[in-house]
Amino acid sequence: MTDEKQTTYRIGPIRPPSEANSLLLQITEGCTWNRCKFCELYKHEGFKAFPVESIKRDIDVMAEYAEIASEYQREDGSWNKKAALEKLNHMTREEQNCYYLVYRWLAHGGENVFLQDGNSLAVKTERVLEILQYLRERLPSIKRVTTYGRAETLSKISADQYKELKAAGLDRIHSGFESGSDRVLELINKGVTSEQEITAGKHIREAGVELSVYFMPGIGGKTLSGENALETARVVSEINPDFVRIRTAVIKEGTGLWQDYLNGSYQLCSDNDKLTEIKLLIENTKNCTGLLASDHIINLLQEIQGSFDTDRQKMLSIIDEYFSMPEFRQKIFQLARRSGMVTRPSDLELLPTERLEKLARLAGSISEEAVWDRKINDMMFGYI
Repeated sequence: MTDEKQTTYRIGPIRPPSEANSLLLQITEGCTWNRCKFCELYKHEGFKAFPVESIKRDIDVMAEYAEIASEYQREDGSWNKKAALEKLNHMTREEQNCYYLVYRWLAHGGENVFLQDGNSLAVKTERVLEILQYLRERLPSIKRVTTYGRAETLSKISADQYKELKAAGLDRIHSGFESGSDRVLELINKGVTSEQEITAGKHIREAGVELSVYFMPGIGGKTLSGENALETARVVSEINPDFVRIRTAVIKEGTGLWQDYLNGSYQLCSDNDKLTEIKLLIENTKNCTGLLASDHIINLLQEIQGSFDTDRQKMLSIIDEYFSMPEFRQKIFQLARRSGMVTRPSDLELLPTERLEKLARLAGSISEEAVWDRKINDMMFGYI
């Protein structure tokens, strides 16, 4: 590339864990709402939609880096990684980031692209259609394109518009519903209603676009814990999304919910409360063939995943097995899990005796329930 050419492209701050190997194309910045009481990600920036021509230039840079990197793929499909990455030696730090992401994307198949940021479909459908068409023309290896969307925004897009987006190459939409309870949605200032969630979901599903919604066990606090799960099960049953992804609530310092907690109007849920919510969701979701996915480290039992239709009992048995453990053993597991030491309860058997004893001493030193719940919540700050 010459100095006259654009040699970098924008990269936004977030993407779902399921898009870890996707190429990231930023078409908007920030969030149109930006007032949820549990989120602080975009608090210091306003929403911005980038011009289509600017986005096309970013795609051009990606395509050029893809052409350069592709020279180092061998005939058998393997990569000469050392030679491919030697290109980094002659680049600025920003160029290095951009080139490496494209190389890594190609090395993982070069198939998936995620459109950033938090509410990319807030722009006119015509703009997204133009971007999708250009993206697939310049990077023909793409097989799946996904994006985030707020349910309130998604509810305003018609099924016919989604069909146009599907035809142009938009395959999946991720949406943070968080809850299906109107009282919880109001509590967290989500700026959406359960009816809007259902409208959005039905339009998306009618168009044949995959829908991945997110549920936050514990986000309603102890007062609305059961309702959070049951009303979410109602919404999921109405929509039949392709995925329901579990994102255990963590109330972080600096957020509105943290202030509610400090002033006593909000009571933290325990890990067991949140697990009970997941159980209620599984038990009460009907007529859903989608998958429950527990694809984030903040979830206590990450192995709880499967089809609502065929794996319900298997998922419930995992929860029941945990609750059959002595309460003190559950607390030791919570500490070990939140410290990153284990994945499942049986992993405790693999820990050295001295480490288990240290965890037991800490668990035994905290007897007050509210203090324990605060301890576990605070241990998860680093994961979000």
